[in-house]
Amino acid sequence: APGAPADLVAAVTSAFGPVEILVNNAGIGSSSSPRPVVDFDDDFWEQTIRLNLTAPYHLCRAVLPGMIERKWGRIITTASINSRVASFHGAAYSASKHGVLGLMRTIAAEVAGDGITVNCVCPGPVKTLMNDKRIAYDAERLGRDLEAHEKSLTPIGGRLAPEDISPMMVYFASDQARMVTGQAYNIDGGLVMS
Repeated sequence: APGAPADLVAAVTSAFGPVEILVNNAGIGSSSSPRPVVDFDDDFWEQTIRLNLTAPYHLCRAVLPGMIERKWGRIITTASINSRVASFHGAAYSASKHGVLGLMRTIAAEVAGDGITVNCVCPGPVKTLMNDKRIAYDAERLGRDLEAHEKSLTPIGGRLAPEDISPMMVYFASDQARMVTGQAYNIDGGLVMS
């Protein structure tokens, strides 16, 4: 709902005080319905864009006035390695993550002089239920054994654990990262070396 992010921020502010750090970490992927663009489901497209791109947009808009007023804030968003490369049979997910990366970089440029940093983490394949179906789909599509396919997903081997991602998010939230903004940090087991 359009007013939900503002209502959420108001409730959090009332209960805990001003929002100083926003982490946009919710999302939906193409795991449940991987398919080519010509066969894509419009409802799934809309849902994916709404959750992965529009929701962070509204949450940022809700917290930014307070952050600007206080001259301090941190916004950290989980993008994806698919914000850097194409996602075969994952058009909605890839488009939404490319969009969120552009949105966060734009916000970073707009508020850089206000003591606010805006950064993204770009995880590769993570050990989550959301990814399990996609990994199985890709293994079957490629005619590979599931275990061998999973090990081949990254040069380091296998999938990431959520604990592999959280230290960078903590760093982005810290005062040590006060001069780091508009960045997208790959945490992907060497999948995309940039």
